[in-house]
Amino acid sequence: MVNKPLNFSLPGFIKLTRFGNLLIVGLSQIFVGIFFLDIPREQYFNLGLLVISTMLIAASGYIINDYYDVKIDYLNKPKKVVVGKIIKRRVVMAMHTVINVLGIGLGLWLSWKVFVVNFITALLLWLYSNQLKRLPFIGNFVVAFLTALTLWVVVIYFENYDYRVWVFSVFAFHFSLFREVVKDMQDLKGDSAFGCYTLPIVWGLRKTKILLYVLSIVFLIGASLIINKSLSQYWAPFMLAVILAQVVLLIKLYHADTISHFKQLSTICKWIMLGGIISMPFL
Repeated sequence: MVNKPLNFSLPGFIKLTRFGNLLIVGLSQIFVGIFFLDIPREQYFNLGLLVISTMLIAASGYIINDYYDVKIDYLNKPKKVVVGKIIKRRVVMAMHTVINVLGIGLGLWLSWKVFVVNFITALLLWLYSNQLKRLPFIGNFVVAFLTALTLWVVVIYFENYDYRVWVFSVFAFHFSLFREVVKDMQDLKGDSAFGCYTLPIVWGLRKTKILLYVLSIVFLIGASLIINKSLSQYWAPFMLAVILAQVVLLIKLYHADTISHFKQLSTICKWIMLGGIISMPFL
């Protein structure tokens, strides 16, 4: 007997909003504010509100993405489908709307600058889910850009700047972009069945891999320059670890040719990004 979708399911909601990913986003912003920008304790409450507003916008983005991709997901990852399977479709859309409004509204309460960032982010996430993710590279770039923006919105709100934010935003942008392209390679079958035009579909796996090689080489050159001009003695070991992680990714990418291989690459990228966040307090 097939279970009917519910009006609400806590496990389904957690899966739908990628709660683990939201915690990573929040932790990165907290670390930027406390360890990089050195904001005073009396500002911790506002930092918390900023983190909540960002997490709400991100959660609404995950929700709308799953809403539009439900048919593709039934092919690519049927066991992870929530929309229409665990929670009713109309309820999912209502969740997206409410969470989006709360995130944008909280941003407006904090400052007009955060409101603008949150509004643009919400708009881009909707465009990504509705159209951009089905185009070659554009959707990948947008997600990577928004990943880096989660760090910069802290700088924008507190009107403070630290060189380390720029370094980590480049780090986050690169590995997010790498992961998004790899995920398109992983989802090639389902995407092609529904008329998407992602890079692996338009270029094929071989040319897409070449693009990732080129992007990675550019990143490695930049990382090497940072090592050469480190701000402190702690930077060199960190950047060497990043370079090593990138080399491992490239070796695995070279040998990858199955869905499980690409899934493993995506997971490794996620762990690298988490490792970068955890290292923030030590830099």
